[in-house]
Amino acid sequence: MAGLTLAERSAVLAFTFLAIACGAHAGVTAEEAAALGSTLTAVGAEKAGSADGRIPEYTGGLRALPAGRQAGDTRLVDPFAQEKPLQTLAGADAGGASSQLTAGTLELLRRYPSFRVEVYPTHRTVAYPQFLIDNARRNATDARATDDGLGIENVRAGVPFPIPKNGREVMWNHRLRYQGRAVQFKYDSWLVDATGQRVLTSTAQSLWEFPAFDPQRVSPLQAREPWFMWKVDYTGPQRRAGEALLLIEAVNPVEEPRHTWVYYPGQRRVRSVELADDVPHSSSSGTYTNDDAFVYTGALERFDVKLLGKRELLVPYNTYRLTYHAQPEDLLQPGHLNPQMLRWELHRVWVVEATLRPGQHHVYGRRVFYVDEDSWTALAADEYDLNGQLSRAVFALLTYGYESGTPASFNHVAYDLGTRNYFLAFLPGPYSGLHHVEPLPASQWSPDSIAGSGVR
Repeated sequence: MAGLTLAERSAVLAFTFLAIACGAHAGVTAEEAAALGSTLTAVGAEKAGSADGRIPEYTGGLRALPAGRQAGDTRLVDPFAQEKPLQTLAGADAGGASSQLTAGTLELLRRYPSFRVEVYPTHRTVAYPQFLIDNARRNATDARATDDGLGIENVRAGVPFPIPKNGREVMWNHRLRYQGRAVQFKYDSWLVDATGQRVLTSTAQSLWEFPAFDPQRVSPLQAREPWFMWKVDYTGPQRRAGEALLLIEAVNPVEEPRHTWVYYPGQRRVRSVELADDVPHSSSSGTYTNDDAFVYTGALERFDVKLLGKRELLVPYNTYRLTYHAQPEDLLQPGHLNPQMLRWELHRVWVVEATLRPGQHHVYGRRVFYVDEDSWTALAADEYDLNGQLSRAVFALLTYGYESGTPASFNHVAYDLGTRNYFLAFLPGPYSGLHHVEPLPASQWSPDSIAGSGVR
């Protein structure tokens, strides 16, 4: 625990009983699982609020439509638009609240006098459909981690390990988190360089499908079956117009690596490409690696993984104001996102540390992930280079779809602390928001299907 403050060490030690070895695990006992829906929520979060009352008790999530919601609205109205910040943290000492911030947040406060953390009341908005609640209860006793945590078996769609016993189980919960069945949206992604120049890196129509989240499905997931299927048709900037992408991720990326195809209109053909985890992400101009997307994408097979416990942290949450804002120029300031547009709340997160194994290759030597207890979304990551220096900070911008009953964390921001560039990905605000749609026929998920979709 070198480098942690006294408060951080105390928080970690309070949960050391959870930090056990990452071997095969055969679920929890029926007595332990009985806590689900009692002292724990249906998906494993602590139901009670925090001791100081700043984190409220979980009461079922946000289910009512907010005031101001108009018929036909496609962007989500901010249900907390009238709230004012409780406090504002600024400067290197974070106003004495450093124990409630990630290392990346503290570095941004130290580095940029214009950066601040505006703290709002905490709202535990996330809720789940009944079939996923039922699956989580079954997974608690039936699901198993195999191959030193790199594999899983007897897992049904939903939260694989609602009462996790180690770091790999927490990260499986993040990987297989609920994001809806099929979602279509148009987005912009932006790079802001060290001089403050804004560069539009992509505008695209995107379709995501998660085949496992069929409410009628009762069978366990299979390692090699598709988990996440993604089609992208690029319409901008001009140099990318007409490009298309198809990506298919299996449930277990160690057993079945991701498959990716791209269509380039100049070549008029579809090519298979490899998106290696530690390669700089091309659309971000190298601001982060491929496996930094959505804070983390992958299986961490190159890393030893340790569960450090839980902490109460200030993290971006319920970021409706930013995610659904129509004018990107209002968001993108030199060095960092506009603090007035970003909402921070105090939430309980699982803290998972991943350390590069001897003999393995990656640009990161150590990574620390912060996973929300209510949505099982990795809300932030601190990424350290091979010399132990903090290299990058990544944050998910979580909103809860109160109409669809779906958490959304596709919109995220990554800060490269070396180049001082940052990247805002998948911003739907300038367009029509998220649309939950019917899944496409299987024929629309072949590589040939993208050859005709990307038309200049």
